Amino acid sequence: MSTKPLPKLSKTPTRIGSQALLEKIGLGTPAALALHLPMRYEDETQLWTIAEAMAQSGEGAVQTQGVVIRSQVLYRPRRQLVVTIEDDHSELNLRWLNFYPSQQKQMAVGAHLRVRGEIRDGYLGAEMVHPTVRAVPANAPLPKSLSPVYSVSAGISQAAIRKAVLGALDHPSMQMVLAEILPPSILVSAEKAAMQFSLRDAVMYLHQPPADADTNALMERTHPAWRRVQLEELLAQQISLKQAHEIRKGRASPPSILTDQPARSLSPVKTKSLTHQLHEALPFELTAAQNKVWAQISNDLQASYPMNRLLQGDVGSGKTIVAALASAQMVERSYQVAIMAPTEILAEQHYLKFKEWFEPLGVSVIWLAGGMKAKEKKQAQDLIESGQAQIVVGTHALIQDAVHFAALGLAVIDEQHRFGVRQRLEISQRIGSVTYYCHQLMMSATPIPRTLAMTYYADLDVSVIDELPPGRQPITTKLVKDGRRQEVITGLEQWLQKGLQAYWVCPLIEESEALQLQTAVDSHAELSSVLGNYPVGLIHGRLKAEEKVAIMANFKSGKTKVLVSTTVIEVGVDVPNAALMVIEHAERFGYAQIHQLRGRVGRGSAESTCILMYSEPLSLAAKERLQTLREVSDGFVIAERDLALRGPGELLGAKQSGEAMLRFVDLQRDAWLIKIAQDLADRLLIQHPDLVQAHLGRWVGSRTEFLKA
Repeated sequence: MSTKPLPKLSKTPTRIGSQALLEKIGLGTPAALALHLPMRYEDETQLWTIAEAMAQSGEGAVQTQGVVIRSQVLYRPRRQLVVTIEDDHSELNLRWLNFYPSQQKQMAVGAHLRVRGEIRDGYLGAEMVHPTVRAVPANAPLPKSLSPVYSVSAGISQAAIRKAVLGALDHPSMQMVLAEILPPSILVSAEKAAMQFSLRDAVMYLHQPPADADTNALMERTHPAWRRVQLEELLAQQISLKQAHEIRKGRASPPSILTDQPARSLSPVKTKSLTHQLHEALPFELTAAQNKVWAQISNDLQASYPMNRLLQGDVGSGKTIVAALASAQMVERSYQVAIMAPTEILAEQHYLKFKEWFEPLGVSVIWLAGGMKAKEKKQAQDLIESGQAQIVVGTHALIQDAVHFAALGLAVIDEQHRFGVRQRLEISQRIGSVTYYCHQLMMSATPIPRTLAMTYYADLDVSVIDELPPGRQPITTKLVKDGRRQEVITGLEQWLQKGLQAYWVCPLIEESEALQLQTAVDSHAELSSVLGNYPVGLIHGRLKAEEKVAIMANFKSGKTKVLVSTTVIEVGVDVPNAALMVIEHAERFGYAQIHQLRGRVGRGSAESTCILMYSEPLSLAAKERLQTLREVSDGFVIAERDLALRGPGELLGAKQSGEAMLRFVDLQRDAWLIKIAQDLADRLLIQHPDLVQAHLGRWVGSRTEFLKA
């Protein structure tokens, strides 16, 4: 693939230079520009008179033209530029709320403009607000193809990037850049719709679709040209995942403390081992689902390569005890275990649970977090380095440079999507000249949608706890308008009279002018006043760690009856006596947030309720979201809806990694392509291994490291 620099894009001087800006955002080569495909298209192939354009008011963008007869800056109600154009019969106003002197100069009286935008009724008559404008002669020809619209960065205009792309497509290297890599024997078995175009023809078509192209199919990315690109991109991702899985199988496990030799596998568990003792000491029986998952993990820990398993289960399904059993299996063979959680509240709960389970069995459990005093932190680090600390629980402080494990055998990462991919890559151990990788058990209370598991998690082994422990009560979810707030507070008091506790969740800590919402601080003051006989606590993210711990301890012990909170209690808090949750302004929360929050109740024997209090008017999306949450308790169904709403980036923690692995594939719309890509990846790896790297270089490049996390 060519990496030659592009010829200069323009003789017009710029502040930084278009070429430098393109290189800065990774579009400095013909190959990169060719695969920078349009976000959408504008139809500039049709031209209407102003009167014809005005007749289409409210029906979408139209294109018209005329001569400027007025250009004025008005100050009602704010500074704005209003330009009026006319043709032989009608006038049209163009309005800008933000503008530059250069625009005024371009649209001076007498200039002939071709404009495109949506016409609407304004206070000066029919108008276009912030239209696309070009100064052209009256008889300038119309384009013969749809005009692509690209994602751009500051300093690069659509005109500049269009010119750059056209230059790239005409570059001498383009024949080689877009040459077919996939052999005919592979292509013939692929989806027919994706094979109607060669890759080169598909890319050319998408950059310059003809005027008669199916605009809807192009915009929705279901056109055969898009299908070819999507299949190639998915194929590259699946190959990367399969290669990453093989790389993991070749990694070295950490050496044993006792033998100082690489421990390739764990010997079978002995009778009355630490694992057996922990199992016997539990005050409850494991569910069938927990036993099934534990057997899978135990088997992994005896393999000759490090485990990389994702353990998912709904809120309250009992993932932590499975992680504890895995920890016991490692500790009894003289390995250390790291339990890492994204927040100190969640990490603190794990620490208390593991102390309760393991200290009676003679196992050392210590705490390490960023908020500790320097002396305490140094003591903890010394215990870790000496090997005396057998189980270490904490936040991301566990993977800081100052922390050195003697023999780290297992890392349990809770709510793994909240950690950046680079952070998960750092969980390894260098001893002498060898880098060892510990077993990794990643846990998530947010169920992973099937399509996400088939793509981004396809290289991991996935276990699912799909059964709640006995005694857990179903949670009734109710929708209540915020106008009935006093009724809700009265009902809360009746709830407390039964001896139960409650959460009251708010989306903000302080008043925001942009979002006029009731805040946690105000709600705490109100509830404290109304519920005088019942202590009301307040917890939020700006409190110090020790303050949060003390507040949660009071709530868990029953001293505090109502806990007013922001979403810091979304994960990790386990208070069986809390059977009611009220979520204010529930329309402001996403699917996963509310599902996680309401999972904090229903953990005891009392019937549990979650009240979603909302403000009107509701958008259609918010109305659908709240109705779904009222009717559906299945976390996997909710996860699919969440994926459709937010995309994979937020669910995966891709914001932390800085890379989205799929640019052109929508996991909901294009789910049917995934299995085809998986089959093609297997065939390409077996039959044509020599072509694999060329295909990966084109579509994935350096981003493969994120697939190995």
